[in-house]
Amino acid sequence: MADLYERLGVKRGADASAIKSAYRKLAKELHPDRNTDNPRAAERFSDATKAYDILSDKDTRAKYDRGEIDENGEPKMPFGFGGAGRGGAGPRPGGAARGGGFGGFGGGAQDFGGADDLLNELFGRRGGMGGGTQGDNPFGSGFQAPPAKGADVQYRLGVDFADAAELKPQRVTLRSGKTIEVKLPQGFEDGQTIKLTGQGEDGPGGKGNALITLNIKPHRQFRKDGDDIRIDLPVRLEEAVLGAKVRVPTTGGSVMLTIPKGTNGGTVMRLKGKGFSKKPSGRGDQLVTIEIAIPKGDADLEAFVKGWTADRARDPRAGF
Repeated sequence: MADLYERLGVKRGADASAIKSAYRKLAKELHPDRNTDNPRAAERFSDATKAYDILSDKDTRAKYDRGEIDENGEPKMPFGFGGAGRGGAGPRPGGAARGGGFGGFGGGAQDFGGADDLLNELFGRRGGMGGGTQGDNPFGSGFQAPPAKGADVQYRLGVDFADAAELKPQRVTLRSGKTIEVKLPQGFEDGQTIKLTGQGEDGPGGKGNALITLNIKPHRQFRKDGDDIRIDLPVRLEEAVLGAKVRVPTTGGSVMLTIPKGTNGGTVMRLKGKGFSKKPSGRGDQLVTIEIAIPKGDADLEAFVKGWTADRARDPRAGF
């Protein structure tokens, strides 16, 4: 069973103000009214509330720190620490805490009041955040849990590389047979899951959700590199030596790229704003790596290079 301080996420020497602040944060996050589809959250809420009920009372906290009571407020020894009166650690009948509900500990000097007091401060009444009458629930918090929603349904959607880069809407056929259009979110990543509210299974409390995992399909020319797109572009020797304007494919269509005179193989050129979308806005770039395509078995080219004596006097690896 987790240490009470660990349940609240505070150190053992934390002061009363830090303990109250930690519980306030957890109560807002884990309250069952906000987590109707998450039983684990309700369990953690109950554990945190029990921890706060003990640690917010200086008498029961002292008993806990001395090892006289356990995480449920029960005496660790058979004699000497029982009773539900002032300073006692035993639970009251029905599990009622100091203010009623949430824990089961006797009275005593309180630094900040019990969990019910704080929940009333946070949510306007004894733990409830919405309508409903007080029913038989493990929290005694004055609310009635709403009926459960239907189950969520998982889907996988393969998105063409170019569509992903251009954020083109996709069409998805649900289990029900209904086809809907899905908008790709700005700056989404491969493997990201998006939620379509109310597109899941039916349930007493309404429909669940559709959870769609997006997978970007590989492309034979383009490669994703963060927000950028990379592509290798072959050019002729003549284009590299003399310079040229060449057509380059992008995910949004072809554009013209100027190759400067004397461009070496491996040179990377940048096309601004031709990459993937970024958060919160904008796009990355397309990075074009120049590859000089040397023809094989070209006798004229071989004869020219053999007679090109000026190149032999140059050592391109001199700086290695």
